[in-house]
Amino acid sequence: MRFQPAPGCCLIDSHCHLDAPEFDGQRDAIVAAAQAAGIGQLLLPSIHSDSFADSLAMRQRYGCWIAFGLHPIYLQRHMDEHLQLLEQHLQQHAPVAVGEIGLDYYVPGLDATRQEQLLVEQLKLARKYNLPVLLHVRRAQDRILKYLRQIPVPGGIAHAFNGSRQQADAFIQLGFKLGFGGAMSYSGSRRIRELAATLPLEALVLETDAPDIRPQWATQQPNTPANLQKFAMIMAELRNMDLNTLTAALWSNTYQAVGLALPSGQGDNKG
Repeated sequence: MRFQPAPGCCLIDSHCHLDAPEFDGQRDAIVAAAQAAGIGQLLLPSIHSDSFADSLAMRQRYGCWIAFGLHPIYLQRHMDEHLQLLEQHLQQHAPVAVGEIGLDYYVPGLDATRQEQLLVEQLKLARKYNLPVLLHVRRAQDRILKYLRQIPVPGGIAHAFNGSRQQADAFIQLGFKLGFGGAMSYSGSRRIRELAATLPLEALVLETDAPDIRPQWATQQPNTPANLQKFAMIMAELRNMDLNTLTAALWSNTYQAVGLALPSGQGDNKG
């Protein structure tokens, strides 16, 4: 049931909210289905202070990677003291990243100034503890890039990337990987599919954002990490490359994104 370092390359879901209430009572089956679909690991970002304990419980039960952060959509739940709690968790519980953090200028009613204040403080913590960050970026690519230039961090992942090629190149230059998943499954998502096809291979990671960003073939049910297998097939087709070669590259890329050494016997991705 637990995710373990694999002797060979396999898929990694770089953004999965396994602790979401949509999965209550089903998590063992969801993890088993993911493993049966060739998923060797998943990264679970937290979203607010109350979810920190849930992340720890998921790591204890399933062996998944975890991150701690204060998500911009839950702005009204975040108090100043939660930054102190976040720092305590970064110190004491060895997450692989700070996240999910970022800016959201799409959802109405979210105070932009407060969002930016929280982002800045969390970037400072990531820099202090030398941790990568998992970024939520909606209609805010240039603003987040501004702060990343002001407060350099050890890279990370721009989750569910949907910006321009120029913005993609800017994130890559700052040491970030770009996450692709369910949106890529829609033929109408032309810009996202073009980016998935043409960006440098070493800049890409796969994700589900489960239970969100439902794929084209399952719009009426929660997304799950098992869908990552089909996302890999779509990306391989878009890039006209062998699936095993793609899987090996994405495996290495995801380890690099969170600053972890590859399991024994695995080489670096040469792109």
